[in-house]
Amino acid sequence: MTRTDTAAMTAPVEVVRRRGRTRVGGRVARWLLGALALVVAALWAFPVYWMLNSSLLPNAVLEKTTPTLLPFGGSFRNFQSVIADGSFFSALGISLAVAGIAVSCCLIFAFLAALSISRFRFKGRRSFVLAVLFIQMLPAEGMFIAQYKLMGSLNLLNSVIGVSIIYIAAVVPFTIWMLRGFVAGVPADLEEAAMVDGLSRTQAFLRITFPLLAPGLIASGVYAFLQAWNEFTVALVILQDSGSQTLPLWLRGFIQQSASRAIDWGDVMAASTLVAVPVIIFFLFVQGRMTSGLVSGAVKG
Repeated sequence: MTRTDTAAMTAPVEVVRRRGRTRVGGRVARWLLGALALVVAALWAFPVYWMLNSSLLPNAVLEKTTPTLLPFGGSFRNFQSVIADGSFFSALGISLAVAGIAVSCCLIFAFLAALSISRFRFKGRRSFVLAVLFIQMLPAEGMFIAQYKLMGSLNLLNSVIGVSIIYIAAVVPFTIWMLRGFVAGVPADLEEAAMVDGLSRTQAFLRITFPLLAPGLIASGVYAFLQAWNEFTVALVILQDSGSQTLPLWLRGFIQQSASRAIDWGDVMAASTLVAVPVIIFFLFVQGRMTSGLVSGAVKG
């Protein structure tokens, strides 16, 4: 048997060995990346866990030099102390009203604007797009005085409508850009094909295009909700009455009241947890809707 014949016989074996090494190396790489992802996720989630853990512990335990990582012996007394303050539910209602108005109006205005920019060619279209981008680049702090005077002239200071209008104006530009990408990603040929099958333009849009845009609307709604829920500086300028405060302003006042006697970190962490709970519930609810919207759009597409 010659060397050529021997090499020809051992070649498939070498190929199998190389493929085996490649598979093993790929599995090891995936395991390492998975472990790294778990470490990053743990680091990201640890502050949230620390907040929840501290909210269940008494202040005497939290003031110790040795940290307590597990809430053994904890209770819900801190939450009861926070809820006993009647101003919490008032601030919660105002935050929900402001966020609801801001999200609804932002989605309506931004959706119509995104459709106009993506599907129609009209005079001044490019100028409008540039104006939206320019407005988004303006710093919010530079408009506080003008916003305050405008709301004061309209008698909308210390009101839900006044702060909602400012939130809508601040969030709509970026929401337009988000929805513009989703609308541009849906071919207009789908509507035209549906119209050929006998549907009207409105029916084709509602049955074909709108389900495909549902994930974009939900993502934009999440962004608008987070901006309206967590915003602090504009609310601090517009809502100066202690009886009309959003949750971030209420949390600030709660911490100041606690600091006047000695900061009770258990109460502070419980208050922070209560402020974050509505956002978590909203995201969990919307996450399922977003997944169903993606699947529905893929099926109907």
